[in-house]
Amino acid sequence: MLAGLQVVSAFLYIVIVGLPLAGSALVVRDASRITLPIARRLNVTGAANLVKLDQARAKALKARAKAGAEQTPRATIFDAPVTNQAVDYVATVGVGSPPTEYSLLIDTGSSNTWVGAGKAYVRTDTSKATGNLVSVTYGSGFVFGRWEAFTDSVTLADGFVVQGQTIGAALEDEGFDGVDGIIGIGPVDLTCGTLIPAITECIPTVVDNAFTQGLLSAHEIGISFAPTQSLEETNGELAFGGIDETKFTGPLTFVPITSSSPANTFVGIDQTVTYGSAGTTVLATTSGITDTGTTLLLLASDAFAIYQNLTGGVPDDATGLLSITPDQFANLESLFFHIGETTFEFTPNAQIWPRALNTAIGGQADSVYLIVSDLGSVSGEGLDFIDGMTFLERFYYVFDIANSRVGFATTQFTDATTN
Repeated sequence: MLAGLQVVSAFLYIVIVGLPLAGSALVVRDASRITLPIARRLNVTGAANLVKLDQARAKALKARAKAGAEQTPRATIFDAPVTNQAVDYVATVGVGSPPTEYSLLIDTGSSNTWVGAGKAYVRTDTSKATGNLVSVTYGSGFVFGRWEAFTDSVTLADGFVVQGQTIGAALEDEGFDGVDGIIGIGPVDLTCGTLIPAITECIPTVVDNAFTQGLLSAHEIGISFAPTQSLEETNGELAFGGIDETKFTGPLTFVPITSSSPANTFVGIDQTVTYGSAGTTVLATTSGITDTGTTLLLLASDAFAIYQNLTGGVPDDATGLLSITPDQFANLESLFFHIGETTFEFTPNAQIWPRALNTAIGGQADSVYLIVSDLGSVSGEGLDFIDGMTFLERFYYVFDIANSRVGFATTQFTDATTN
């Protein structure tokens, strides 16, 4: 995949789009961007525990933020269960020279990049040991203090190489079946305290280094995904250093990263959630995060209880999700997300799990399951919601690192009825 591309300018931005893990990739290039493949993958070994997995991740994210606020080394947090992530978005990235290709999860909820969960790290002439270890806790998987830190070259496209990137080479890990590691694209502060013994140092992300080295014209990331009805499908795009204006239909609205802790540690925003034409408040204005590593849309427990009452959903033992009848689905109303001065409609179809994938998560083929679920903690804690991938799939999403802000726009999939 890394062969056959020519980068004609240092001031291009890199775009990664959905790719099946097997088969050749379609590479698109024009004067302003390069398009590379990635994949959406449903991990059936973890899919039956969607709610538990996402709640575990939420708990781990809060713990990591708290450790940073208390100046505790993040490497010492070991309270997340060892589990598997249910839905992955995977990019193929080269490490070393010549590059070894790795399938890496794309994660805005973390910022370290590491390999070795599946395919072992291969040392080359560009590999330099730093004398440190790296440790990060994830809610959906866990690598426990067994990374060896190297600096190495990271290849996103042939000719587009980030030099001297600090990466972790996993000596031991659990919870990452079927992938080789993670490319963390969240705020750089999430890397602070993850090096041992250099716990006071932070690690510039791949995006940070690419911008510093003059490879990117803008210090930002644009993300676009589409709803899908298959276990693996080419359905997304990740743009390093710019946005793809062909991927959204409405105006791009930006809001600042929230000032509320702990959501401000991540790609956090303030929002209000209402339901239906009556405008019933589900979640009053509060702070939470946007996160590509979370599958569902999670609301604080008290807000979730209101949503459950409004929809009539009943907890399903097999999937952990709320289940509604066909008649209830016919009467389901939209959720409205009030972000800054803009209101984004989250349609009834967007609120349900793709019915073609019901059996993949242990559900009944003819049932209707809601993707709104319980965060596992009440509101007022500074991280009261997580807008996960089932939310982000309906909108274009930008993390403007340089200006500490987040952007949203509608897409051709915002009102899709494919679920």
